[in-house]
Amino acid sequence: MATNDPAAEEPTEAAAPVCPRHPDRVAYVRCQRCGRPACPECQRPAAVGVQCVDCVREARRTAPRARTVFGGEARETTAGGRPVVTFTIIGICVASWVLQLATGGRWTELLWFWPWGGVVEPWRFLTASFLHSTSPLHILFNMYALWITGQFLEPLLGRLRFTVLCLLAAVGGQVAVLLLAGDPLTSTAWITPVVGASGMVFGLFGAMLPVLRRLGRSLGQVLVLLAINGAIGFFVPRISWEAHLGGLVTGALVAAAYAYAPRERRALVAWLVPAVGIVVLVGLAVWRYTTAGVLGM
Repeated sequence: MATNDPAAEEPTEAAAPVCPRHPDRVAYVRCQRCGRPACPECQRPAAVGVQCVDCVREARRTAPRARTVFGGEARETTAGGRPVVTFTIIGICVASWVLQLATGGRWTELLWFWPWGGVVEPWRFLTASFLHSTSPLHILFNMYALWITGQFLEPLLGRLRFTVLCLLAAVGGQVAVLLLAGDPLTSTAWITPVVGASGMVFGLFGAMLPVLRRLGRSLGQVLVLLAINGAIGFFVPRISWEAHLGGLVTGALVAAAYAYAPRERRALVAWLVPAVGIVVLVGLAVWRYTTAGVLGM
């Protein structure tokens, strides 16, 4: 039996589309990839139309990762492309410097390095590189040099390789101090504390040489910079030229291994370099202590 209901003849109005990420916002623009509504905050421009943030994130995750000529991941100049490792090292050095001032030097005593202080404490070979003298000029120069070289090398080498380079150069500088300390019975180098990131910085200077050569760029400016800074260590008192030399050699060797590694073996070299570097540096330190006879003193 038919009925004559006016309400049944009126068409129902479709609900306005809303953004899945923000249900309280009406969104008439749809993602070109998944078709879901996207509010202005969730829209990202694409080659054609717009895409939602979820699709953009998924595309980045599944897309092949571009690599630099040295094997580092080529990152965009956004938050993901900032020299995070460089910032972190600078932050640690500055924090340590502030702690040194706040504790009247006690923080430094816990971490600084000398070739022979009565007990061999291996971690000091690394931690001393994150300490500086109380003079602001010391830390300002090292941090500025670290920033200049780090923002160039870190994106090229990648964060992992750059971290390995910095740490090995830091330890290499301290090991060089040990190797060049002279006779423990007559040389004051065995009882002179050594602090500062200059070994690490010179490691980055040294790394610039094979990196620039691999890129086919001129080495002139870097060589002049090395000559000037290297000379300072011989003419200005209380500067450890031994740490500079050790960091320079270590950084150049590590960077050369990364720069000239065959493409198909870059991943293997990335793991071999820190392993071989640690073994060589530890071996040299043990050999020096043994031949100097200080362990039995």
